[in-house]
Amino acid sequence: MHSHDLLIIGGGVNGAGIARDAAGRGLSVLLVEKGDLAGATSSASSKLIHGGLRYLEQYQFRLVAEALEEREVLLRIAAHLVSPQRFVIPHRPGARPRWMVRFGLFLYDHLGKRVSLPPAQPLRLDASRYASALKPGIRHGFVYSDCRVDDARLVIANAMDARARGAEIAVRTECLWARRERGMWRAALSDGREVQARAIVNTAGPWAMQVLQERLGQPSKDKLRLVKGSHVVLPRLYPGEDAFILQNDDGRVIFMIPYEGGKTLLGTTDVLFHGNPGSVCASEEEIGYLCEAANRYLAVPAKTGDALWHYAGIRALYDDGASDPSKVTRDYVLRIDDETGSAPVLSVFGGKITTYRPLAEQVLDRLRPYLRRMLPAWTSRSPLPGSDFDPEGAAKLLERLAHAYPNVPAGALHRMFRRHGTLAWDVLGDGDLGEHFGAGLYEREVNYFVEREWARTSDDVLWRRTKAGLHMTQTQRERLACWLQHRVSAVGRCSS
Repeated sequence: MHSHDLLIIGGGVNGAGIARDAAGRGLSVLLVEKGDLAGATSSASSKLIHGGLRYLEQYQFRLVAEALEEREVLLRIAAHLVSPQRFVIPHRPGARPRWMVRFGLFLYDHLGKRVSLPPAQPLRLDASRYASALKPGIRHGFVYSDCRVDDARLVIANAMDARARGAEIAVRTECLWARRERGMWRAALSDGREVQARAIVNTAGPWAMQVLQERLGQPSKDKLRLVKGSHVVLPRLYPGEDAFILQNDDGRVIFMIPYEGGKTLLGTTDVLFHGNPGSVCASEEEIGYLCEAANRYLAVPAKTGDALWHYAGIRALYDDGASDPSKVTRDYVLRIDDETGSAPVLSVFGGKITTYRPLAEQVLDRLRPYLRRMLPAWTSRSPLPGSDFDPEGAAKLLERLAHAYPNVPAGALHRMFRRHGTLAWDVLGDGDLGEHFGAGLYEREVNYFVEREWARTSDDVLWRRTKAGLHMTQTQRERLACWLQHRVSAVGRCSS
């Protein structure tokens, strides 16, 4: 029976981040994920690295400050996945007073160590490039800085680095049960193996309580509040590349973000959820709510019938007793249970994609008494795979890539660089791209997803490792699914 220092259950951003950190500290790590990496909440975010401007109203200053500081870290270590984004806040009569917004933005600029992003400032919207996008009469507003992220690829990058440092990443592998035996955990996996671990970390997100109580046999008084957040993608609603944060009449805020070239992403909702987190989807009511919120500002209205894609995820928030789902804390809570002084299980409740890395550091700090030989924290200084370059030099790297592969279409090179960074050279190899499936997605890159990034299904490729599904026809998507079925079957035969 193989033995590990750490068994991590759940392959979202928290699980992958903890696996990377732990492997880099010299620990033996096994991560198991019952589906695909980032297959649930971690690929259903608003695609933002941000401090959470609205959390200032809830006095969550520590959470906001930590997220703002982490924003700068991720701009350095995830340079090909995280990029600056300017946000416009239009002001309508009846919304939060302008003085309140101005004060909130002042705090936002100064709570964290803002180094690379420009500060907030007031705007006259009726005398600027934003005038054509907004209804007449919206004259005042503000602009501030945050960042965008490819959320699913951030998870993949962390998992790839964890593997490169010795971790085993087992996708489509479930922990069926685990129990303590002689100061260790003994766990049965769905692939037929039994393994031992000195400690377990439960990062199962919406399934965290189920894992804790049913798979690990650990009673808990903690509670989770499952909150559904839905998003919709529409044809571009306004010109330009700036995003908007819109104050809705119910006090919530909605993001309106340029997305995937020629499209607009609207999100998100906050709806209490009861049921199976694996079957979550955006409802017609939520899509209507998002469009209605945007239409309070837009000169040309968003239409629900124009929706190109929608998705929903479940935020597994720690239940702090708040009655309004929007006011439930987004901060994370770590709970550790060791019963006999050894073989602990540490459960992660809540959290934000922005703060996954410091969360991982805190998890390992809490486990240090049980895993004494671990090395110090290191992840804030080491780039993720593909991000080993100065962000200001990205244009020169693209030029080098184009020079190395003159026969590859410029659009395909740009997409590959945004997805893989400096690993684009590994993806392209000798430059023979193979079959073109559509939307700049070629056989060579899909092979890379299968061989290096754990992809097995068309959803893995079209909606997580890329967003090519948004740009392809149904026939093209079906062709890719057929090709993948044969490719993955061949991989299975070779490995058996």
